[in-house]
Amino acid sequence: MGEKKGSWHLPDKLWEEMEKILPKPKRRRGAGRPRVELKRIAEGIFYVLRTGCQWKAAPSVYSSGSTLHLYFQNWVKQGVFRKLWKVGLMTYDCEQGIEWDWQSLDGAMSKAPLGGEKNWTQPDRSRQIRDQEVLTDRRRGGSVES
Repeated sequence: MGEKKGSWHLPDKLWEEMEKILPKPKRRRGAGRPRVELKRIAEGIFYVLRTGCQWKAAPSVYSSGSTLHLYFQNWVKQGVFRKLWKVGLMTYDCEQGIEWDWQSLDGAMSKAPLGGEKNWTQPDRSRQIRDQEVLTDRRRGGSVES
């Protein structure tokens, strides 16, 4: 795992903040596989979110895609990402400052370009009506008798 550095590696400062927010894992009793390191799970989740790849396509160095997805779903339900977002906002506000008095939101809804006019009384495309095909003996519809 030491060779894995780069844009997918969580900085230690971020991991320390995230680790405080994560729910404590339940104690395991008995035999079984050892629990996957949570930092590796978090890095795998951020890898999938950042690249947009499928869960099963995530590199196995993080864990299996199923495990990553399970942790992601649990953390969403438990509000981990919302809490992490709040901590990030507050940290940024302390360091850089956020103008909380003035915020804006932009959005637009419009017709798709080159969408053309739509005539709602006409279907989108021609459709064959049942029994309108011309059969080999030039009769319309029905079955061909021998």
